[in-house]
Amino acid sequence: MNIVVLDGYTLNPGDLTWEGLQQLGNLTVYDHTDPCDIVQRASEADILLTDSVPLSAETIFKLPELRYIAVMATGYDGIDMQAAAEQEITVCNIPSYGTQSVAQMVIAHMLNFCHHLTEHSFSVKAGDWTESSGYCYWNFPQIELAGLTLGIIGFGRIGQKTADLAQAFGMHILAYDPAVSDQSHRPSFEWASMDQIFSESDFVSLHTPLLPETERIINRSNLVKMKKSAFLINTSRGRLIHEEDLARALREQVIAGAGLDVLSEEPPAADNPLLHAPHCFITPHIAWATRSARTRLMETLVENVSACIAGKPINKVLP
Repeated sequence: MNIVVLDGYTLNPGDLTWEGLQQLGNLTVYDHTDPCDIVQRASEADILLTDSVPLSAETIFKLPELRYIAVMATGYDGIDMQAAAEQEITVCNIPSYGTQSVAQMVIAHMLNFCHHLTEHSFSVKAGDWTESSGYCYWNFPQIELAGLTLGIIGFGRIGQKTADLAQAFGMHILAYDPAVSDQSHRPSFEWASMDQIFSESDFVSLHTPLLPETERIINRSNLVKMKKSAFLINTSRGRLIHEEDLARALREQVIAGAGLDVLSEEPPAADNPLLHAPHCFITPHIAWATRSARTRLMETLVENVSACIAGKPINKVLP
């Protein structure tokens, strides 16, 4: 069984082991793969593992030996699913490895806006505290989360875990999801329309998948509904945001700030408008990347591949 990993470096830059997959077949791991090299590298693969290397229809049709695609992530929008179905290729993903870590990153971005730790630390090291006439000072308003409202768009595993953490701070939760579930166990919780979330929330956090109906859901018409004091957090998919509209909203102080772990193009082009937008804090798609989360991902990946070889695939998204 030939197993090929197209872009293994992100999952395992050297602090994990491929031993579990090595025991399942003839394993070849590439740290990175350009799309033009996929066919040559995967021509004899029975099982192909990819994180962010896209698999187009043209590429899939050139891999006649391929029987299984293991996505080393939750999202699989980079794979042409129609082509995979036509070739009778099973596609599986890793559904829940990063729930804790991604929710934690949401709170980190929120707390950044509450306290601006980095800016205050730089200010102290620049001598501002030494020269201060009082025993304390602050360069930004200090915000307490208790009593504020967090609006969550998409209330799956990560959205719910984010709500757990926010409620520990005493926040009120508004949530929107097409699939309404029983949340009667939650204090200070309310199902809401998206219009209500935009207009009433102090923080809006995105946790919806990228679908035709959610692409660029953050646009001028929705941004102007938000409070001027509100903050936007996105740890889901970059293309949920119309980036020029958000950059303009930040420049015009339509909202107070944005914390983003994802962008529409990664890595971003130098002219991405958000790179120079005021009050916009961008982390390089690392919410998922704690060692704990990557260890869970690797363990589930081995389970997925093992189940496929046994003819009983798990975590299937196709068929």
